[in-house]
Amino acid sequence: MGKGPLAGVRVLELAGLAPGPFAGMMLADHGAEVLRVDRVSAVTRAGDQPSATVLDRGKRTIGLDLKSPRGVETFKRLAAEADVVIEVFRPGVAERLGIGPEDLRAINPRLIYGRMTGWGQEGPLAPTAGHDIDYIAISGVLSMLGRAGEKPTPPINILGDFAGGGLMLAYGVLLALFERERTGRGQVIDAAMVDGAALLFSMFPAMIANGLWGERGTNLLDTGSPMYDTYETADGDFMAVGSLEPQFWAELVAKMGLEDLPDRDDRANWPAIRARLADAFKSKTRAEWEKVFEGSDACVSPVLSMSEAPEHPHNRARGTFVEVAGLTQAAPAPRLLDSGHADLAPATRLHDLSSWGIDEQAAKDLRAEGVLA
Repeated sequence: MGKGPLAGVRVLELAGLAPGPFAGMMLADHGAEVLRVDRVSAVTRAGDQPSATVLDRGKRTIGLDLKSPRGVETFKRLAAEADVVIEVFRPGVAERLGIGPEDLRAINPRLIYGRMTGWGQEGPLAPTAGHDIDYIAISGVLSMLGRAGEKPTPPINILGDFAGGGLMLAYGVLLALFERERTGRGQVIDAAMVDGAALLFSMFPAMIANGLWGERGTNLLDTGSPMYDTYETADGDFMAVGSLEPQFWAELVAKMGLEDLPDRDDRANWPAIRARLADAFKSKTRAEWEKVFEGSDACVSPVLSMSEAPEHPHNRARGTFVEVAGLTQAAPAPRLLDSGHADLAPATRLHDLSSWGIDEQAAKDLRAEGVLA
């Protein structure tokens, strides 16, 4: 059995973009055996070296023609051996293919069927196309992101696809696995990115209702406050400031020699404070400011690029980044100190399907028919 708390859990992941693979990666990182099912044509084009990203690490892959009866029959045989299926189609597509939740749970009542969509399985928008930006738009989240007086700014596709989507689906799988220990039954998970994005902002409705949160970009945590923003340095880089609490603010102004700043509790002073901070940060390079704030509680950090982050002393000390097949990437998280995580490796083809209930002669026949690759 492999390493990690999910060792022994078997996952069938239908190939998709971003959130589905991310959920599968989260499970694989912690020991689950994840088999990604691609299209036959994709496998044929790529050959024995799967086209794979970091999101596919630790997985095995095959190609299967799910539009053929034999392909559907084969998928059902794989599902009979699985604990989890991750499905990423629009609502109704899996049912039309004959691999929907009821089709598979009829042969495997313990199966956990995780459905990953943007809009969810029902509702007026469920059958329509969309992307991360659309899901966070109708959740209300996008309206809160951006600077004052400017249009809403999507934070790339992190909130919908990954945090509100893939991570929520992985969490749902863990809930269902835990529940199955008590009931012996599987579960269907409806993971919708619009739901997940809305949930991530659970702190804010009460603040808005109580008048503690105003227009976009005017508040304490959205760049409205000079105590929570980024500032350019002399060399064109940036420092991030999060000196919200009085004691941290006191340390920042002392380190910068700005003890004469006006009272920050008066919002009317925020523009003047911001201007003074901006001028001060422009007086030194980022590296010089890093030295100034090294080891302090001022809550000031350098804004590192993705290529710089793995070299930061803190990240190096914790092993926050790892190298897999020559590519630097984030290590599995969170850490279970007594269990560890799975060995990390790029995705590979699975040639022997006997452990999934398909013997070599049957696999050979399927390959000859063009159903399996």
